[in-house]
Amino acid sequence: MSERCGSLCRRTMHARTESSENMIKTTSPKNLVVAIIVAFIFSVATPAWAADATAVKIANFTFGPQELKVKAGTTVTWTNEDDMPHTVVSPNNFRSKVLDAEGTYSFTFTTPGAYKYFCSLHPHMTGTIVVEAATGSITTQ
Repeated sequence: MSERCGSLCRRTMHARTESSENMIKTTSPKNLVVAIIVAFIFSVATPAWAADATAVKIANFTFGPQELKVKAGTTVTWTNEDDMPHTVVSPNNFRSKVLDAEGTYSFTFTTPGAYKYFCSLHPHMTGTIVVEAATGSITTQ
């Protein structure tokens, strides 16, 4: 009986060794390098601001992105991620109420142009929304 088991055990160990060697071959350094490069490309190809191309975050006393390009008819939403209140003001165009933490303000841009805006509570905070027509022409607001 032990002779039979010994032969069976040796065949099982041999099969496990071949299987392990095949697994090692499929996870070659070349495959690993390709996987790392692909992961890197995907991580840098989509910046944080691109997660939503119609969103502006207010954080650390800055608007981000500082300049956003959209097509006419697009609604842009600002979200205050600071602990301090902020506003979004573009003279003669739009004005938000005071936005507390996690507060939002949305505005739909219908006319092409460059819309400069700022926080009326912290005037050093500025940004620009560039609205493009279907032809791509831009005028300054």
